[in-house]
Amino acid sequence: MILICESQKLDDYLLELTEVNYSNPIIKKIAEKLFDLSQTEIEKARIAFEFVRDEISHSWDIQSKQVTCSASEVGDFKEGICYAKSHLLASLLRSQGIPTGFCYQRLMLFDTPEKGYCIHALNAIFFKSLNKWIRVDARGNKEGVNSQFSVEEEKLAFAINEAFHEKDYPHIYVKPHPKIVAVLKENTNALEMYKYHLPDSL
Repeated sequence: MILICESQKLDDYLLELTEVNYSNPIIKKIAEKLFDLSQTEIEKARIAFEFVRDEISHSWDIQSKQVTCSASEVGDFKEGICYAKSHLLASLLRSQGIPTGFCYQRLMLFDTPEKGYCIHALNAIFFKSLNKWIRVDARGNKEGVNSQFSVEEEKLAFAINEAFHEKDYPHIYVKPHPKIVAVLKENTNALEMYKYHLPDSL
């Protein structure tokens, strides 16, 4: 799939935002633990990806009602749904000067179309040394989900099944999509939000 950048300015993918608040002390502390000056951009991206994938719990997987949105909230509570986890990964990488954007997929919410659809969030990272964008999905692995960091080929959490009207959105957004931010702000119970209130299209 050909990825389409929302902005042609790489610096736009380094912006600090309400949801990507890398000046926050919580994010700074995590970054200090993860990164050092000897690491390459690819090494930093792998470390950040694996930290968010493995050390930040997916709210649904642990059946938690806590809703997190900003990167600092995710880092503080150490949990969030895919939307929130994408905010944390972008925040950590942008703090290191690595351009990072937001990508989305339309997926079946559970295992059949009758149970509805949802928008799923992941990230795209630009590697200057490779001069290309790579999509990664830090949702968190579980049975049937095996997302890995790779600069050679995408190893995402979910494969798109077009026969069931699933969809890969090709855009790399500078900011989290407004629908994504709205649903996180409007809900106080992550489990109810996940089952009934996630957007099903962009």
